[in-house]
Amino acid sequence: MVAMEVDMGLFPPVEKCSSVGRESHTVVADLDGTLLRGRSSFPYFALLAFEVGGALRLLLLLLLSPLAGVLYYFVSESAGVKVLIFAALAGARVADVESAARAVLPKFYAADLHPESWRVFQACGRRCVLTANPRVMVEAFLRDYIGADMVLGTELGTYGGRATGFVLPPGVLVGENKAKALRTAFGETSPEVGLGDRKTDYPFMSLCQEGYMVSSGGEVAPVSRDKLPKQVVFHDGRLVQKPSPVTALLIVLWLPVGFLLACLRIAAGALLPMPLVYYAFRALGVRVTVRGTPPPPPAKSLGHTGVLFVCSHRSLLDPIFLSAALGRPIAAVTYSVSRLSEFLSPIKTVPLTRDRARDAAMIKELLKEGDLAICPEGTTCREP
Repeated sequence: MVAMEVDMGLFPPVEKCSSVGRESHTVVADLDGTLLRGRSSFPYFALLAFEVGGALRLLLLLLLSPLAGVLYYFVSESAGVKVLIFAALAGARVADVESAARAVLPKFYAADLHPESWRVFQACGRRCVLTANPRVMVEAFLRDYIGADMVLGTELGTYGGRATGFVLPPGVLVGENKAKALRTAFGETSPEVGLGDRKTDYPFMSLCQEGYMVSSGGEVAPVSRDKLPKQVVFHDGRLVQKPSPVTALLIVLWLPVGFLLACLRIAAGALLPMPLVYYAFRALGVRVTVRGTPPPPPAKSLGHTGVLFVCSHRSLLDPIFLSAALGRPIAAVTYSVSRLSEFLSPIKTVPLTRDRARDAAMIKELLKEGDLAICPEGTTCREP
């Protein structure tokens, strides 16, 4: 690979990069601040920490983030990223990390794509992403949703199926490590286009035939989701927005209050008559919106069977909210629900056997007794 002779301070802005006739070209792009509008990877580490380790893991990340920031800005990018990786992932099951990377992070990554870098990236026939983030954390989104052919990222150390929190040689991919990774992947071939957003990207950009900088100044609108090669449909995350450090702190501070409030809501649903649950939920901050006219209870004396309600299964509480909206308890068929959930449930739950004939006969008998709720997806999905 032949290094391009350039003045390291004079990479032109990405707006000057033509996207015409790039079908046979290779593009190599950084992730944070380049393909993504946001320059900080903290929100994505926070999402991952919360999903794989809950509130305590998120709290650990928050406590160590000031140290990560000092190291990142005053010592080295590599040291700061290592602290974030350790805080978010040390001891986490690799399978859980991979699951969150597939089912949680894509929604947030897809909502933050930079329009100018995406214009160039998608125009090139071969696409490579070079990032300091752990490869396992970003690869699912980059390959499945924006068509990256190659993902070069920091490799995590693992032991017994769990992340150690440390990184494998050559370490975090920043600065010269990015350039070395590029040389290893491409050999003597020089990619046509390199995209970066900071001086530590200069080493790998100088190995490309053309280099372009993505400016960090000014607000730009993200790429609209309908322009992505693949839409993000499934999302199973517990947070509705990308957490900044302040938002993450508020989440941790709210959890004790939220736990007490949840206990009160569970008690209201379990102890009060169902016609009163709607009003108790409303007094405790839960808003149940009813549109249309709910069907009346089945008239058993006339031989009418109950109504089969099909839920979208956004949470385990779907049948309970359905009962609150109707003002009467609705039985629900379940699968893989814990004994604790069954004990706390204010409505009747009937486990499925996954034997089609037996389950069909059981549902038919339950409908003779009254209304029934069923969730055909078989698992929760928090997307509408």
